[in-house]
Amino acid sequence: MTSGASPRQLSSEELALFAQAARFREVAPGEVLFRRGELGRSMFIVESGQVRLEFGDGLPDKLIGPREFFGELVLFVGSHTRVANAVALTPTGLRIVEHDAFERMLEAEPRVVARFMRRSFAYLVASEQQLIQGLRRRNEDLMVTLDSLRQTRTRLTTAERLVQTDELTGLCNRRGLYTYLERLHEQRLPDTVLGLLLVDLDRFKQINDRCGHVVGDQVLRAIAEEVQGAASSIDVPCRLGGDEFALLMQVTGEEELRARATQIIAGVNALRFPGFGSGLEVTVSIGGSVCEDGVDWAVWYSDADSALYRTKGRGGDGYEVGNGRGAAP
Repeated sequence: MTSGASPRQLSSEELALFAQAARFREVAPGEVLFRRGELGRSMFIVESGQVRLEFGDGLPDKLIGPREFFGELVLFVGSHTRVANAVALTPTGLRIVEHDAFERMLEAEPRVVARFMRRSFAYLVASEQQLIQGLRRRNEDLMVTLDSLRQTRTRLTTAERLVQTDELTGLCNRRGLYTYLERLHEQRLPDTVLGLLLVDLDRFKQINDRCGHVVGDQVLRAIAEEVQGAASSIDVPCRLGGDEFALLMQVTGEEELRARATQIIAGVNALRFPGFGSGLEVTVSIGGSVCEDGVDWAVWYSDADSALYRTKGRGGDGYEVGNGRGAAP
């Protein structure tokens, strides 16, 4: 959405996505799309022409033009009582989005849909606040609407979580990590330092080539569980991509950081994947560092990555944290 655009106007990316999922309909001037009080089941996007929303009760009408949408609350909560009449003012082309199609869009493109929901939710909240002021005597209807908005907030949170979560392992992904880093100052504990461990699976390409990608995915999920198991409730375990994982922690110092690295290595070394002779055995290399306050993520990552590189150079299956090295227990 460009600067100065209506909050109801779809961006080019959103419009393309909705157009794929929507069915097209042409309506004549004066045709009523829905009436106030009806149970809604679809969202509408104006492709051409103009639609007027008539709220009644002394509230001003609203005109909806090309690329703008209305009736979106039904997509978020499944169904909703319409609060206005919708009438075509001119020959109008509409895209109609059903609830099932919206669910498929949310699964396929959570990032785009989350952005759309966030903007829609903000607009709906503002609109409902105006409606509350003007229609106090309809308190029961408004309470139902507010409950629908609370459900919308839950759906938005779910969509945002999908965007920030690695699909294969369930860990935080890079986007989720960066979001956490933006709020890190709000969550710091006293008498702790930040520590970072980078965990890299040894010879992962050979595992994929020998055993196949299905087994490779099983191995990645198992490594993710070990990284998760070494994290406390205030730490952030994540998959950065491929076979690279990270664990950002608040620890008392290097000694605790080395203990966490040892825990991960021991857990990984105990893993077995039956079906390949005596069983497939995997190892990891870990590089870690204490993160200096006031320095950004790139520096933290570079320090830990250098330690990881040195661990790999010694053959893997071990760790290096600061000046401390450790091999497989």
